Amino acid sequence: MSLGFTEIILIALFILIVFGAKRIPELARAMGRASYEFKKAKESLNSESRELTAAKGNATESEEKNA
Repeated sequence: MSLGFTEIILIALFILIVFGAKRIPELARAMGRASYEFKKAKESLNSESRELTAAKGNATESEEKNA
């Protein structure tokens, strides 16, 4: 599904009418911050997952050596 130039202009006009010209930069800034926080949390979860996987692998290796 592709948006044409006319559809994009209509969406932009609708947003301008609904939110007003003064609120659009505030909304864009808030969306940027939310995106940054989401990416930061995602990376944090990924690194924690890698650490737990590595710790589990190390624990399994030490158990095998002791057995």
